[in-house]
Amino acid sequence: MKKFLTVLMSLSLVFGLAACSNGTTAGNSTSDSSGPESAAVSTAEEDAASTGQSGSTLVVYFSATGNTEQAANYIAQVTGGDLFELVPTQPYTSDDLNWTDDNSRVVREHDNPDQRNVELEQDTVENWDAYDTVYIGYPIWWGIAAWPVDTFVQSNDFTGKTVIPFCTSSSSGLGDSGRLLADLAGTGDWQQGQRFSSRVTLEEVQSWIDSMS
Repeated sequence: MKKFLTVLMSLSLVFGLAACSNGTTAGNSTSDSSGPESAAVSTAEEDAASTGQSGSTLVVYFSATGNTEQAANYIAQVTGGDLFELVPTQPYTSDDLNWTDDNSRVVREHDNPDQRNVELEQDTVENWDAYDTVYIGYPIWWGIAAWPVDTFVQSNDFTGKTVIPFCTSSSSGLGDSGRLLADLAGTGDWQQGQRFSSRVTLEEVQSWIDSMS
């Protein structure tokens, strides 16, 4: 009888350990870094890296109040392009942008073209030669492209590139802004371009991009 109980207890211990072992393995598999969730994250990271590396499209923009930045983000999203923001060494404040104040910075620069040479933190792009299509965005100031863009255009060779201007404004159209930038550049295949309202939407940008394909 004692032998029988000893054998029975031994068998119970073996089965109990086996059950615990199986439970631990299952628990580890749900939090394993090689599980489905981790694979999805890796795929997303690889896709993002692939988009950045393709780099055939570049979206360059200067944004004074954020509207052009929004349009640029949408264009980059639709085209898979890279973004490059033009940042003045001396940023424009809200007072600087007050065009109703005759003493504001933009008014002084508008009235004195020799003051429009706005220095940028960076006016050239790494791997510039890798891009064959360049979108250039800006707000419209007094019917022309905001002049911080001029510095970038003058600093780069657009030979062999398709250049597509775009702008944002509350009422003004694209006007001659694209043509004037093309004249300033002297190189590149400059396209007609597009004007967006200050409340540009992703759908509007998507429709525009689709119309060019």
